[in-house]
Formats: sequence, structure tokens, C-alpha cells
Amino acid sequence: MSIARLQKETLTNLPFYEERVDLAAAFRWTARLNMHEAVANHFSLAVNDDGTQFLMNPNQVHFSRIKASDLLMIDANDPDTLSGPDAPDPTAWGLHGAIHRNVRHARCVMHVHSIHATVLASLADSRLPPIDQNSAMFFNRHVVDAHYGGLAFEEEGERCSQLLVDPKVKVMVMGNHGVLVIGDTVADAFNRMFYFERAAETYIKALWTGRPLRTLSDAIAEKAASEMDDYPGQAERHLSELKAILDEQEPVYRN
Repeated sequence: MSIARLQKETLTNLPFYEERVDLAAAFRWTARLNMHEAVANHFSLAVNDDGTQFLMNPNQVHFSRIKASDLLMIDANDPDTLSGPDAPDPTAWGLHGAIHRNVRHARCVMHVHSIHATVLASLADSRLPPIDQNSAMFFNRHVVDAHYGGLAFEEEGERCSQLLVDPKVKVMVMGNHGVLVIGDTVADAFNRMFYFERAAETYIKALWTGRPLRTLSDAIAEKAASEMDDYPGQAERHLSELKAILDEQEPVYRN
């Protein structure tokens, strides 16, 4: 057996290998979109039934370099997590650990300081109004945290997690901070994060014009959001296409 084949088989035997590949692809594409921030920000993916064991990016590694084998396996119920040799960033542990402990339906959690979502989070009114199809996707499906309390250590993480208990709420605009998105899978969360940033960009640029906004009625906005909730396979296909591009251009992400 060749060394290359042996290495490949060793990698594919990693626990939750396909989930790791999906998450690594999401990190790398987020960097390509310039939605990351230096070596900060974090994504996590629950891998057990109650969500308390999850994969997460290693501490302060640039999103563009993360590989499947780099991802840490974290136990949200292990108080010694931060004292180990591969300890995650303390704010990542505080925020993601609390959400995975308290919000069982939050299987994948993505937190970024992307430009337009953070601009939205900096406004006195950080709600995203339904002014186009993309923003309508989030009608009655996002919440604003207006009580920023400093870095997301454990106490702040516990507080934030309580804002996501309604399964219909998939996005938290973190006032004075950034945005946090949850989903059933990596594909689901990444797709939602991508579209929220696009919707926030449209809204912010519409505000720049200083002209009145054409805001959808609540009935039409809810109709559009419900239709997109049930739109089949789009998120999975989105991530699949991104992985296909990465497979051609930088397949090392699978290692």
C-alpha cells in the first residue's frame, strides 16, 4: 500500500470525518468571503445526541488554514476543558459551550464579526426589516441581544444561550458585537450565515441612499420566510458546490 493511500485511509478513519470536512470547508470559504476576523471567531458542530460534545476550531488558527484533522473535540460538560493542552479559546468555550449545553436544537453554531452584520449590530435598532427576499428569510427568525456584557466568557455565554431557546429563532444579532447563526447541519448554518450577511449588506446600503424603504408587509414577509424554510436541498447543494471548488483548488482542507 502506498504512503499516500495509507495517509488517506488514516484520515478517513478520524471520528466524524465527513462532519470535519464540512466544517473545514465552511471555515475556508468564510475566509474567502472576508467574513472572518483575524484569528478570532469560531464555528462548532455537535456530534452526539444531546449536543454536548462538539467539534470546534483550534485556538487562534486562521480560518484559511484549518483542516479536517485540526478540529478539536470538546465536551461542554467538562470543567477541565480550558486546562488541557489543546484548550479552545476561552470565549469560544464560554459562548459555544453554553449554547451546546442549553440549546439542543443548535447542532451547528457559527459566530462571526462580518462587516455588514456587525454594522447592523451597531445600530440603535438592530432588527433586520424585510425589504427584499433575502431579508424576508429572517422575518420572525432572528433576535437582537441588546445587552452586550463584554467578552463572551462563560457567564455571557449562558445569558446569550437563553435567547435561542425558541426553535424558530436561528440568528442572534449580538448588539455591539457581531452575529451568531445556528443550524441543523454545517450546510444549514453556513447557508444561513451567508444569506444573513447578504441581507444585512442590502439593508445597510439601502439606508445609505437616505430614501424611503419599500418594506414588505408582515403577511408577505412571513409567507416568503416559510417558503424558504421548506425550500428543499438548497443549503446542502450550496456547501457541496463550495467543497467541489475547494477539492480543485486546495484539497488539503480534507486532511
